[in-house]
Amino acid sequence: MNVLSIGNSFSQDAQRYIHGIARADGEKVNVFNLYIGGCSLARHYRNMLSGEKIYSLEMNGVSTGFFVSLSEALLSREWDVVTLQQASPESTDYKNYQPYLDRLTEYVRRCSPKAKIVIHETWAYEDGSQRLCERMGYSRRGEMFEDLSEAYALAAKAVDADLLIPSGELFEKLVESGITEIHRDTFHASLGIGRYALGLLWYAILTGNDISDNEFCDFDEEICREDIELIKECVTECCEM
Repeated sequence: MNVLSIGNSFSQDAQRYIHGIARADGEKVNVFNLYIGGCSLARHYRNMLSGEKIYSLEMNGVSTGFFVSLSEALLSREWDVVTLQQASPESTDYKNYQPYLDRLTEYVRRCSPKAKIVIHETWAYEDGSQRLCERMGYSRRGEMFEDLSEAYALAAKAVDADLLIPSGELFEKLVESGITEIHRDTFHASLGIGRYALGLLWYAILTGNDISDNEFCDFDEEICREDIELIKECVTECCEM
């Protein structure tokens, strides 16, 4: 399976462990990320029009050192999945998604007609963080999640997406389960727990495989066995929704 994310640092977080998780199951999943930090749908759309080689290309969680245009990436191979997402600060208001999401989706379908279109729901910031309270204007993470969840649901419906990956929902479940170390700077995913949980969710959603017995454990930051099992339970719950 070949997966391309038209994303930013949040898809970078999600992709870090997917290839390794798949290998632990005897599966081959190659994930590629078109990385520009904080890139919004509006900027992706402008990049589509300009054709600039402005994206840092990442493969299986590691930078390749190459810069490519959106069209080059889409035409470089036959993609099974292409994911789209909004920049996190703009994710809570659906008006920020359009008309860019529609135009980008049309372009993806022209360039890669066999690919499934998948919407990647991003996540809320840490409770009490400056970004949550001052930049976004929320008093609780749950408020931010409610708004972004509604916006992403509208986005998935608007483009008739094949799948939605509920990363935001997963982070809420992790917090409810008592796992709080999901961020590394109050908004990006932590290098261990956060990225591992996202990788498991993406792998499970995209392949349909059960992750309960997956033994991947090559983390950039240590995760205890108890938390690994709790993460698997939360991921399974999200997949069953």
